[in-house]
Amino acid sequence: MDRALTEQLRAAMPLAATLGLELVAAAPEEVRARLAHRDDLTTAGGVLHGGTLMALADGAGAYCAFLNLPAGSGGTATIESKTNFFRAVPGGHVHSVSRPLHVGRTTIVVETDLFDDEERRVARVTQTQAVL
Repeated sequence: MDRALTEQLRAAMPLAATLGLELVAAAPEEVRARLAHRDDLTTAGGVLHGGTLMALADGAGAYCAFLNLPAGSGGTATIESKTNFFRAVPGGHVHSVSRPLHVGRTTIVVETDLFDDEERRVARVTQTQAVL
């Protein structure tokens, strides 16, 4: 975990602190983050809730979009998000890798893959961020 990046994200996005989201690395071409399994983030059977996984992907993807904002823009906001889930996460960490697919003047599209500790794909999220 990169403590300075994590604190910067948590200050800008308080939900990231609530979830315990940690930034591992961040550059315009790729953002890596992770989230530890916690009982208060689960659903039936003790697996991470789908909304928790989506929040991780949205937070990491938004940070990736932020790093790709055109000069003079005021920020970014998610306007569309699509998630495919592939497997449950009963413990450990979820690791995310976010990469821009399209960087334009008015929108940025980011794809985020989520993996478990064994590097098995948990979900894939594609989101569109509005450039504000």
